Amino acid sequence: MMLSPELVKEMLRDVYDPELRLNVVDLGLVYDIACTPEGEVDVLMTLTSPGCPVGDEIARQVHEALSGFPGVRRVGVRFTFDPPWTPERMSEELRAELGLD
Repeated sequence: MMLSPELVKEMLRDVYDPELRLNVVDLGLVYDIACTPEGEVDVLMTLTSPGCPVGDEIARQVHEALSGFPGVRRVGVRFTFDPPWTPERMSEELRAELGLD
């Protein structure tokens, strides 16, 4: 199977914010995914707040989730707070499940 941003996004659904116990994709924490034919993956993401204490744990989970995929040679995770995360970034399904719609 060819590595693509869509495939990486699906793999990241297994990465959970340890405080909220919700996956980082549905939470809207993943901003961008870039893949190269050489097996390099870069994930640009955010946290729910700049002071979030679980950033290192989430980065470790991202590395773990992606590094085991055949052909992945390097995984980079970078955090940004521009734009800042808001609940509106959550998937429609998660917002509905949490009663935020």
